[in-house]
Amino acid sequence: MPLNRRTFLGTTAAAGAAVAVAGGTALPAEAETRDLGGEHGHGRPPKRYAFSVMGTTDLHGHVFNWDYFTDKEYDDAAHNDVGLAKISTLVDQVRKEKGRHNTLLIDAGDIIQGTQLSYYYARVEPITGSAGKRGPKHPMALAMNHMRYDAAALGNHEFNYGIPTLRAFQEQLDFPLLGANALDAKTLKPAFPPYTVRRLRVPHGPDVKVGILGLTNPGIAIWDKANVQGRMTFPGLVEQAKIYVPKLRALGCDVVICTDHSGLDGSTSYGDALPYPENASSLVAEQVPGIDAILVGHTHKEVASRTVVNKETGKPVVLSEPYMWGMRLSVFDFALEFSKGRWHVTSVTASVRNANAVAEDPVVSRLVKAEHAKVVAYVNQVVGTNKAEMRSTEAPFKDVPIIDLINHIQAETVKNALASTAYASLPVLSQAACFSRSAVIPAGQVTIRDVAGLYVYENTLEARLLTGAQVKAYLEFSANYYVQTTGAVDPAKITNANNTPDYNYDVVSGVSYEVDIAKPAGSRVSKVMFGGKPLDDAAQFVLAVNNYRANGGGNFPGVATAKQLWANSDEIRNTMIAWVKAKGVIDPAEFASVDWKLTQNGVPVF
Repeated sequence: MPLNRRTFLGTTAAAGAAVAVAGGTALPAEAETRDLGGEHGHGRPPKRYAFSVMGTTDLHGHVFNWDYFTDKEYDDAAHNDVGLAKISTLVDQVRKEKGRHNTLLIDAGDIIQGTQLSYYYARVEPITGSAGKRGPKHPMALAMNHMRYDAAALGNHEFNYGIPTLRAFQEQLDFPLLGANALDAKTLKPAFPPYTVRRLRVPHGPDVKVGILGLTNPGIAIWDKANVQGRMTFPGLVEQAKIYVPKLRALGCDVVICTDHSGLDGSTSYGDALPYPENASSLVAEQVPGIDAILVGHTHKEVASRTVVNKETGKPVVLSEPYMWGMRLSVFDFALEFSKGRWHVTSVTASVRNANAVAEDPVVSRLVKAEHAKVVAYVNQVVGTNKAEMRSTEAPFKDVPIIDLINHIQAETVKNALASTAYASLPVLSQAACFSRSAVIPAGQVTIRDVAGLYVYENTLEARLLTGAQVKAYLEFSANYYVQTTGAVDPAKITNANNTPDYNYDVVSGVSYEVDIAKPAGSRVSKVMFGGKPLDDAAQFVLAVNNYRANGGGNFPGVATAKQLWANSDEIRNTMIAWVKAKGVIDPAEFASVDWKLTQNGVPVF
C-alpha cells in the first residue's frame, strides 16, 4: 500500500502477510505504526499527559461550502456550512490550542460519493485514468492530504463506483483507509488495513501509543452487491472488533479508538437479510472490552457525546458523531496518567465544533480551485428545455410531476430493454422517492445540474418480476412513512415516522391508490387499481426499481427475492440526462398525473 510524502515507521504486519483483491494491489494485512514527532527526553517520566483526536464523517465529496445543484453557496434552514475547507480551519484551531504533536485527525467514512465534484472524478474524468493515461488526483485526496489525516474508515459509499476507483483513491492518500471487517471473499483475510498505530512523543517520557481500528458497514454486501459479490465480504463490527482490539492492546497500545461507519442505535434497514446489525457502534462499545472512544458515522446525525458502559469491564466508552458533509468536527480530549510503567486513560470527553463559525482554509481552496471550476462548468451544460417548472417541495405528501418524471423515464427505459424478451407484454410499474425536497426543474433551459439534483444518488436501474399481491404489500410497507394522524393535518409533521428518511418512501407509478393516514401502519393502503379495475393479486408486473431497493435497501418486502429480468450498469441520473438530451423538450403534460393521494378516514387531505 503506497504511503506517500509522510514517514511511517515499523509495521505490525506478520511476515509475508498480504492479500490481493480484484481491482487492487497487494496490501499488508495490518497497518503501519507512525512516529508523530516531538522530543524524546531521558528524565523522569511525567505523571500526566493530554492529547486530542479530531474526527469527521460522511463528508460525501464536499470540499467547498458549495451546492453544485443550485450553483451557489450551500445554505439550509439552520445556516449550516459544509466542506473540508471549513473543517481544515477548525482543525488548525485545535492544533494551535492543543499543540500540533498532541493531536490526531481521523474520519469515519463515506468520502468519495455525494456531490457532482466527486461524481465528476469517478465518471467524467475518472481518477482511474482512461485511454492508457494516468488519472487526475481526487479533490478529496488533495484536501485530506493537506490536512494531514492520520486514518479513515471505509464507508459503504466508497464502493459505489467499484473497487478499481476505490483502489485508485486509496493509492492517492497519504494515510491508510481502514476496514477490519472488509475481507477478501476467497481468503477471508483483510482486504484493507484493519488498524494503524500512532505514537505520540511525550517530552521527558515514554511514547503514548494510540491504536486506531477502522470498521465499516456490513450493508455493503447488499447495497453494492454488483461491485463486491465474490470479491469482498463484510462480517459484523462487534465480531471483528473482538479480534483486533486485543491485538492492539497486545501491541502495547495505551489508547484504543475506533472509527466506525455505523450508527449508534443498533437498528438495521435490511431486516434479516444479513446476520449483522447496520448501526452497531453502541454494541461495539458495550460488548468489546478495551476501547476508549468511538468516532461514529453513517447515520448523518449530530451526537456531540454519548457514553456507553462496557458490560465486561464496567468502564465508560465515549462516542461522538459529527453530523455530515463537514458541518461539524468532533473533538475527543484524552487525559492520561503514568503509573506502573505505562500510560492509563483517566478521562475522555467529546464535543463538536461548528464549521459555520470559521472561514474556509485558503490553502485548501487553492488546491482544489481548478477541479471545482471544471465541475461547475460541467454541471451548467444545457441539455434541453422544460415547458413548465417542476418542484419536489411537496413530493413527500403529494403526487407531483417531478417524481412522475423519474418514474416515466425508468418505465420507458425498462419497456425498451424488455421489448424483445418473453416479458415484453407485461405491464411495467416504476418506483421512485423524493431524494431531495429542494429539487427544481425550471421552465426554459435545463442543465445537467437540474437533472442530477433530482436524483442525487448513484443508483442503477433493474427490472424485477412481482405479483399484484406483492405490489400491494410493497405499497403498504412504504406507507409506514406517515405518522398516524386523526386530527388537524400539518404537512411538516405527518412524514418521517420512526425516523424513516424521505428516500425510503416509494411511490409507484402505473397503478392508482390511496393512503389513509388516520389508520394504523399496516392497514393504510386502499383502492389499488390497475387499468381502471381493482388490482389482481395474481397478475404479474415488471417493477422498474433502483439497485439499492432491489438489493434489500430499506427492507421493502418481495423485491429483493423477486426474479431479476434485466439490470443496467449506468446510473439512473445518467439515464435521465441522456433521455432529456434525446428528447430535447420536457413536457409535463405527457407524463404527469395524480395516481396516489393521502386521505384521512377516506377523505382526501390535499
